[in-house]
Amino acid sequence: MPFEIDDLYQAYLKYNEFRKTNPPSFHDRFIFPFLAGSYFAYRKIDVMRVVAIAKSISSQPRYLDVGCGYGDFLQKVREFIPNAIGIEKNANMFYAFGIKKPDYIRIQGIESFEKEVFDVIFVGWMDPGIDFRKNVTKYTNCVITTFDAGGQCGINGQCDYEEYGFDRVACWITPSWIDVNYELMNKYYTSINHDIKKDLFKLRSAHNIWCIYARNEISNTVSEGLKSWIGLENKLSLNNERFDFESVLDDCGFEFCEEILKPTAKGKILWKVIFD
Repeated sequence: MPFEIDDLYQAYLKYNEFRKTNPPSFHDRFIFPFLAGSYFAYRKIDVMRVVAIAKSISSQPRYLDVGCGYGDFLQKVREFIPNAIGIEKNANMFYAFGIKKPDYIRIQGIESFEKEVFDVIFVGWMDPGIDFRKNVTKYTNCVITTFDAGGQCGINGQCDYEEYGFDRVACWITPSWIDVNYELMNKYYTSINHDIKKDLFKLRSAHNIWCIYARNEISNTVSEGLKSWIGLENKLSLNNERFDFESVLDDCGFEFCEEILKPTAKGKILWKVIFD
């Protein structure tokens, strides 16, 4: 549901109070994701994977980000796909504080499209109880999603696209902003002792799952495009392929290729791509 103006204003006041304390760099994007970041944690490596998938389908791909918010992730994608656009239903988030809406973000819902078709549609968030997967699949042959492993999306936690004629091509796991938020608060903004912090760290459970779905006729193309990029990725220096805010992920213990220790997910490795 869209945030009410009063809710947005109160959050904005809290955000300004926090900024006045001169907090460590980039803490705000994980503590106030609506105002300063996104509701999923990502690295540049995630952006490059998404771009590689899109460009495996077309040299000049048409890319749509559904529910893009202020366009934090979309802006990073546009560095490599300049014509990428986003849609956001909640106009209040721009107009309540006089934030200029970029031309590449439209205020509309996915159901309002008519004849536009995209090579890739990215769905970074689907509110509980809301399911627009049927509309998404009308306008693309490839869907990229990132959703909370706890099932916080769609109706009854349904986030997959296989029932709409799509094959799951690959997936990988990243920490959610909730994981990072909890660790930041415990480490820097509470007075709990070191042993308790270590125990709390082991309880992390809100990891995000990134999934790639494609229709059968292009699933091999998408799979090979991502595999080709992974081959290059393994040869790259991560120091050259990262955003400044990734330092917070490292500081909180969410390093690239870190193994998840939680019993229910033991053996899974952050950012490791698993092909179906």
